[in-house]
Amino acid sequence: MGALTDSRKRVSADHHLIPSFPPSSPPPSKRPKLAPLLPISSTPPLQSSSHIPPSPSSAAPGPTSSTAATASTSSSPSSLPPHRRRRYPPPPQRPHHIHGPQRNIRAFGLGHIRSNSNPSWYSPSPPSQPLGLDQYVDLVKSVPPAPTPSADVPRGAESTAEVVVVDDREDIEQDDERDDEDEVKAKVVERKVLLYKELYQASSRQRDARHQELEFEVCLAEKGRLWLERLEEVLLQITPNKKGVPEPFVPLTDEDEDRVRHALGGRKRRETLSVHEASNIVITREILQCLNDKDWLNDEVINLYLELLKERELREPNKFVKCHFFNTFFYKKLINGGYDYKAVRRWTTKRKLGYNLIDCDKIFVPIHKEVHWCLAVINVRDKKFQYLDSLGSMDMKALKLLATYLVDEVKDKNGKQIDVLSWKQEGVQNLPLQENGWDCGMFMLKYIDFYSRDVDLIFRQKHMPYFRRRTAKEILDLRAG
Repeated sequence: MGALTDSRKRVSADHHLIPSFPPSSPPPSKRPKLAPLLPISSTPPLQSSSHIPPSPSSAAPGPTSSTAATASTSSSPSSLPPHRRRRYPPPPQRPHHIHGPQRNIRAFGLGHIRSNSNPSWYSPSPPSQPLGLDQYVDLVKSVPPAPTPSADVPRGAESTAEVVVVDDREDIEQDDERDDEDEVKAKVVERKVLLYKELYQASSRQRDARHQELEFEVCLAEKGRLWLERLEEVLLQITPNKKGVPEPFVPLTDEDEDRVRHALGGRKRRETLSVHEASNIVITREILQCLNDKDWLNDEVINLYLELLKERELREPNKFVKCHFFNTFFYKKLINGGYDYKAVRRWTTKRKLGYNLIDCDKIFVPIHKEVHWCLAVINVRDKKFQYLDSLGSMDMKALKLLATYLVDEVKDKNGKQIDVLSWKQEGVQNLPLQENGWDCGMFMLKYIDFYSRDVDLIFRQKHMPYFRRRTAKEILDLRAG
């Protein structure tokens, strides 16, 4: 058996090395699995040794098989010397025809389609004749074109064509209940407006809506501002001790505005506009023009206005608080060379004032610090020493000097000893402050005016232009309102 097996291998090798070896016929019991697609050429191709069946003679047992194997081995080209070996030409190439693709064209119902239900799909079938180039072109042209949607589709009509028409305004909803549905129904909408115009109009509508919201917010804020201004006007009339004080903010008439404008803007600077005989104060246009905007107030205007406030109290004692108004020179005289009570001792005699200083509710002391006006208040009624500065500063030294002065004044005029150590020395809370560098004098006068009315300091920087014109009008009339 070993020799037989060895002989079979040698025969296969001989068939592989010698192409001219005559191929043996296949056994009659086997058939080819698949039919060839092309006709067999007359020239036999080079066959692999794996496809050559073993020779019948090699399968038979006996001594002849060993002899044949030895003979075949001796006659093999591999056993010959190199100079005696023959060189064979390469095998010819496989011929092929110029034609269409030889695959099964299932799209047009051609060729053979395998069916899983038929168990004999592997059985050979007669070879089909390949298509030529002309037949293939004719077959392609014979396929009808796919239908396209007509351009003249009436509005509202439904199209069932295979071409999907996308609607820009409505989303196409697919029906999940149908599993094998390939057609999509859509409405063909004729666009009257171009796409960019439609987008621009939509954007404009959005902007218009936002503009309307902004206009509403602005209108609402404006109404809120107007209501706050009206509320401020109402609050100006509310005071802790009186029902209402509309006088500080009464607007000037047109006639008064013309008079003030002429007095503050005339060319004759030396012209006398007002004379106060009780205090012997003469007001010229040059002096009065300090009430123009951005100008500092001078001593004459301040002292005359304080005299007018005192006369106002005397006219209506029940309407105003009992006060005493020192002029701008009192504090300078009191601290001249240090504290000096004797320098101002005769300023407050009962023969001059008609009352004792201790009998007043409030005593106002203007304080001038080189280029700035401040106010000190001796509040006898509330037992306080208050300091008011429109710049928000505090001067405790001035309050201590005034406390010493009050003790000396009461002892000199009334022969009494009062204790001011228990009195408070404070700065006024929520004090209206100036927002520039020239309204300190007007702030000081309005501190005095409002405190003499016994009302809160409810004015602000924005009221200063009005207060300047009103003060000029009261000086021209020699009457404080």
